[in-house]
Amino acid sequence: MSFNYPSKLVIGTSSRALFDLGESHQVYEEKGLEAYSKYQIEREDEPLSPGEAFPLVKKLLNLNENFTDEAVIEIVLLSRNSADTGLRVFNSVEHYGLAVSRAAFCGGDNPWKYISAFGCHLFLSNDASDVKNALDNGVAAATLVSSTSREEGSGQVRFAFDGDAVIFSDEAEKVYKKRGLEAFSASEKASAKTPLSGGPFKPFLSALHQIQKYSSTSSVSPIRTALVTARAAPAHERVIRTLRAWDIRIDESIFLGGLDKAAFLKAYGADVFFDDQQSHCDSASEHIATGHVPYGIANR
Repeated sequence: MSFNYPSKLVIGTSSRALFDLGESHQVYEEKGLEAYSKYQIEREDEPLSPGEAFPLVKKLLNLNENFTDEAVIEIVLLSRNSADTGLRVFNSVEHYGLAVSRAAFCGGDNPWKYISAFGCHLFLSNDASDVKNALDNGVAAATLVSSTSREEGSGQVRFAFDGDAVIFSDEAEKVYKKRGLEAFSASEKASAKTPLSGGPFKPFLSALHQIQKYSSTSSVSPIRTALVTARAAPAHERVIRTLRAWDIRIDESIFLGGLDKAAFLKAYGADVFFDDQQSHCDSASEHIATGHVPYGIANR
């Protein structure tokens, strides 16, 4: 089934997230920039191994086959490499048949500064400082913490999100951190009909929802979303009403009441999970690709 879609979903990824640059980065750390440049140029025809973001990027690009006219999902490469040392990266892109044509090679400078110029809805990186800068500039971003590449699985791409400080602001989480669970539950029950403010991933979730709306003629949407949150009743109602107020549909909502998220994420079959708390990310990363969102009170 093919669909028409009026705009693009743009995702930026660092070269170290897309490919495994661990060995060459070690050369840089131990021997300096000149040795690193020489190392990369001598091996520019040797394809790099896939990195943490590779399976997700590949699946996302494959979704473009579902749409007519032009690609709906675009991947932009953002790298601290120079164009000279970055040639190996682009050669690897070609080797794996990835439809990536736009890139910024920043010669050692921070690549996050070009995220907004490219119109990125999401930035994936292994560099926590670049991710923090992207978040500070209003772009959804995450540091990939998973330790192994994942299997591709089905053609559908499944996203999973934590709620507070990811999809939503951290306003409710502040109450929990400062006053405890009982106060948090009472506050959320009293504010059940008052929508939460948006968090850093609200615009990205909205962009995913737009693709889902335009592919609604298909029996199976190319994208599926899930909210996987430690919240439980009575704190569930405000979440549901907030998403309703935003006119954003989320396919699955799992209220765990403090249970470990990893088993549920594995059962859901998430391709990637985003959470603001490092401990949740560490647990989930044993099973699926995971992005830490260094935002909100839990990261201060």
